[in-house]
Amino acid sequence: MAAALRALMLSHSPPLDALVVPSEDYHQSEYVSARDKRREFVSGFTGSAGLALITGNEALLWTDGRYFLQAEQQLTNEWKLMRSGEDPAVDVWMADNLPTDAAIGIDPWCISVDSAHKWERAFAKKQLKLIQTTTNLVDEVWASRPPPEANPVVVHPIKFSGCSVEDKLKQLREELLQEKARAIVLSALDEASSCNLAILGVAWLFNVRGSDVSYSPVVHAFAIVTSTAAFFYVDKRKVSSEVGSYMEKNGIELRDYSEVSSDAVLLASDQLMSAKTAEEMVNDATETGSGGINNSAEEKNNDLIWVDPGTCCFALYSKLNQEKVFLQSSPLALAKSLKNPVEIQGLKNAHIRDGAAVVQYLIWLDKQMQEIYGASGYFIGSEVNDKDQLRITKLTEVSVSDKLEEFRASKEHFRGLSFPTISSVGPNGAIIHYNPEPETCAELDPNQMYLCDSGAQYLDGTTDITRTVHFGKPTSHEKACYTAVLKGHIGLGNARFPSGTTGHVLDVLARVPLWKYGLDYRHGTGHGVGSYLNVHEGPHQISFRPPARNVPLQSSMTVTDEPGYYEDGNFGIRLENVLLVKEADTTFNFGDRGYLSFEHITWAPYQTKLIDTSLLVPEEVEWLNSYHIRCRETLAPHLNTSEMKWLEKATEPISA
Repeated sequence: MAAALRALMLSHSPPLDALVVPSEDYHQSEYVSARDKRREFVSGFTGSAGLALITGNEALLWTDGRYFLQAEQQLTNEWKLMRSGEDPAVDVWMADNLPTDAAIGIDPWCISVDSAHKWERAFAKKQLKLIQTTTNLVDEVWASRPPPEANPVVVHPIKFSGCSVEDKLKQLREELLQEKARAIVLSALDEASSCNLAILGVAWLFNVRGSDVSYSPVVHAFAIVTSTAAFFYVDKRKVSSEVGSYMEKNGIELRDYSEVSSDAVLLASDQLMSAKTAEEMVNDATETGSGGINNSAEEKNNDLIWVDPGTCCFALYSKLNQEKVFLQSSPLALAKSLKNPVEIQGLKNAHIRDGAAVVQYLIWLDKQMQEIYGASGYFIGSEVNDKDQLRITKLTEVSVSDKLEEFRASKEHFRGLSFPTISSVGPNGAIIHYNPEPETCAELDPNQMYLCDSGAQYLDGTTDITRTVHFGKPTSHEKACYTAVLKGHIGLGNARFPSGTTGHVLDVLARVPLWKYGLDYRHGTGHGVGSYLNVHEGPHQISFRPPARNVPLQSSMTVTDEPGYYEDGNFGIRLENVLLVKEADTTFNFGDRGYLSFEHITWAPYQTKLIDTSLLVPEEVEWLNSYHIRCRETLAPHLNTSEMKWLEKATEPISA
């Protein structure tokens, strides 16, 4: 594949010395549709984050610590793995390794403004040139590229969204006026990625959902909002008459997906207007003999166009007058991350149903492991009795994750998974974002750890939970590692902190118990979670990475608490709950800042046989016992008698 691309690079005008193939689509999405998986097609690497670079004689792939092991397994000898955070960044590598005046090709629709500007600064010393290709070269060699789908746009009812489109547009326009902007360009579907957690979504703003991208209920669309009009750019085949009426009622004009390019040009020259406004101008000119409606002095002063550099594609930005562009994070970032009361209650309800599904799954899996493999089970830590390798029935990482999906599918408002289930046994658990395939996945083993990171999309909320279990006899080392992860999980979840604190500050709380033993993990500790939207949502996060310094945590945000430990070739451990940020009731209020804390909204037991209780302090024991009591109380209405009996045993009090 690299050879075919190199031929196109040579024939390009000008000839290209390098070609960038990012993971993102036209909307800078984390999860993309099958036809947009260009980087996967070129490299064979299936992880959700990464960037490929093809030069005249090299093929390199950059990805982060979640995917190092996976990339090592999936890349052929033709490719060189570049480890983000350890190896030079892609822009630095290009500046250091490509010849002076080299031409580097990009599809400007798949590159953000931030990335393009960063690369241009890095290239300045050696006069490297960023060349915007008129077509995507990968598409030209991808003969079997899947065709576009016409999946319907659906309205997300206010009983789930909790806020009308009218109110969201009003708030947005108030922000535009405050920043002296006359319009904003929105190119992201829900604007979130695992490495660059962004913010505003077209789907969120217009209270619509779709199924254009697996695991994320979004629709491929752009939007432009001005002080007086709103435009929704979408494949019109996806819009029913009912949705069309809904858009018209809310003052949103439907335009074809491809028209966003020409409309950006019109917007730059202040000629973009709705059909209604154009008609009014014609009528006014006819009736008065004037040249149309004159803009007010206030409108003339508000001459900027707001563009989020982290999520807007370089193609649209390039069509604007860059002297009149206001590059700033989307004004609805916090509006989306600060859940309203309806969304909060919906998320809580969704997590209760989801917790019941996870418990039912653990009960089923416990029984299967005992019956098929002779395992001691969830509660007893002893050697496996039956080691017969000729058994007819087998459990695999895929077959058990399919069973978990069945339990979830039986719950009210279920609409699908929120990401590919990470169902991993033993060494596969050390691959942080492991994606099991039916043909190659491992069989479950009662003598090894099993890590399951999963989530679902419900109409009233999005879920994300991880539990690690062992159905045989865990070693003392495995128990010590599990307990260190649990201590970090509890330490972060129990935190109280002053308003204005960022996730960058809090990240250390989850790592200290691991650091005590010289252990750590290569991923962030927490991300926001959407309300029937992306499972990875910003702008806030809990992480050691610099972007976590940008946005303080605020009351009514959601965020995950998911420390882990991964031992290459042996096992992986991760524990994850979704937390709700809330105001804390503290004895004092130093500096009159106000204090915040967390509320757990995920409900599933922690496996007590994996805990080395001698490593816990009284406060941790008290928290765990209290959480398990809440688990029983919360899930009881959703479980039958035998299921409750199992849960009661799983949540029996422990002592240090």
